[in-house]
Amino acid sequence: MIAIDPLTNTERDNYKLLVGTIIPRPIAFVTTVSEEGVLNGAPFSYFNIVSSNPPMISLSIQHSAGKPKDTARNILDTKEFVVHIVDRQNVEQVNMTAAPLAPDQSEISLAGLTPVDSSVIAVPGVREAKVRMECRLEQAVEFPGFELIIGKVVQFHIDEAIYDQGRIDPVQLAAVSRLAGNNYAAIGEIFTIERPV
Repeated sequence: MIAIDPLTNTERDNYKLLVGTIIPRPIAFVTTVSEEGVLNGAPFSYFNIVSSNPPMISLSIQHSAGKPKDTARNILDTKEFVVHIVDRQNVEQVNMTAAPLAPDQSEISLAGLTPVDSSVIAVPGVREAKVRMECRLEQAVEFPGFELIIGKVVQFHIDEAIYDQGRIDPVQLAAVSRLAGNNYAAIGEIFTIERPV
């Protein structure tokens, strides 16, 4: 084993160790609306479940060039956002939204995604996702260099093709996950291990 002290590493070295070992990471495609009314969209792989009762998710949004990204700023301003699960069919379009655009430009338009109204919140989602979660900001913790966002899911939208009696079919969902660099992973072998009683 190689022992590495993160204090002796650069931020980039620690980043490479984290994203290379904590894999696969689910990808949240997040839509927000700016105070000026611009529909923003961006992918984040620092994303996970926080709680099921109430249903809550987390996003860690790193700063860009020393400033909060449009997504974090919009969430802090409006207290609303939509999280979409990235799948094999929409990953190319979602990847396009990672382009560094000015705040007054919409990544949704750039990627050719189709806005769709939400049911409970004002922020639209996109039609191309099989799963959309309308969220309200539950808590934001601001750290030097990033914001940790906790959102409460106030409405689920699930494609009928992946939904069966309250469960999601992982093969039909075809979610993709983030690895390191430019690499992604699709659902591969699925195996079952019974929990001990």
